[in-house]
Amino acid sequence: MHDVLIAGGGIAGLSAALILGRCRRDVVVYDSGKPRNFVSKALHGFISRDGINPIELRDLARKELANYPSVRYVEGEIVDAQEIEDGYEVELSNGAFDRGKFLLIATGVVDVLPEVPGLERFYGHNVFHCPYCDGWEMRDQPLAVYGAGETGYEYALELIGWSKDVILCTDGGEPLSAEQTAHLGKHGIAVITEKIMEMRGEEGKEIRLMYRERPPLSRKALFFNPAQYQASPLAEKLGCHVTGGGVVEAGKFQQTKARLFVAGDAARSVQLAIVAASEGVEAAFALNTALQKEATEK
Repeated sequence: MHDVLIAGGGIAGLSAALILGRCRRDVVVYDSGKPRNFVSKALHGFISRDGINPIELRDLARKELANYPSVRYVEGEIVDAQEIEDGYEVELSNGAFDRGKFLLIATGVVDVLPEVPGLERFYGHNVFHCPYCDGWEMRDQPLAVYGAGETGYEYALELIGWSKDVILCTDGGEPLSAEQTAHLGKHGIAVITEKIMEMRGEEGKEIRLMYRERPPLSRKALFFNPAQYQASPLAEKLGCHVTGGGVVEAGKFQQTKARLFVAGDAARSVQLAIVAASEGVEAAFALNTALQKEATEK
């Protein structure tokens, strides 16, 4: 039986594996090969690696893990898991089974894109969900914010930190109050309530939001605040509480149950790679402490 099984080969899982490898723990990392940021061309906000391609960062991390013989990286997905007396038994996508004393879920979340025809092909080029990740590159450009109601209102105000040319597009969704509309207007933010028929343009250059009754709206980029759901059903299957926002509630040191931990985007609203790395390390400290305690109590 392994010491720790890690579901997810992203930054959180790899960071945890690195620390556990340095603690000489027997660790297996299972990676589905389907990262959340697969469309992203650059990862930002990670000190010393700002602007790196996220796939390159993962490759660098895996090469570093090769220095630790007790860590094994496996291309495959954990599709099911069950609690056993002294840990967890997991089932892999190829039908194989494995066992570990502890399980760390670091499988992340999936973003739900707005249902606008043509939008998907611009995702990662002109369409983004995180201004902390991509706002700097779009600074001082004409921006659209996709959202309605309180969410759209607050998001539009947030974006004026990156550009003073912001237009909120509610796409026929929940209307704003008169007070909200007036407050946006004070900050130079116009509101278009009509439903968007289609998105056109050229990837990386300019997008055009097409309407039935009004002229197209040309913008450099569009930002939206996505709904999310867990990339893996493991946490919910194992009895973790998943919030309405799609993330897992985790306690101190990312622990959810006695032998179960959750780290990374799956467990936090601040979803930056550097935060995921921190949570992976935090979980690794707690896992190593628990393993040490079990070994010395025998």
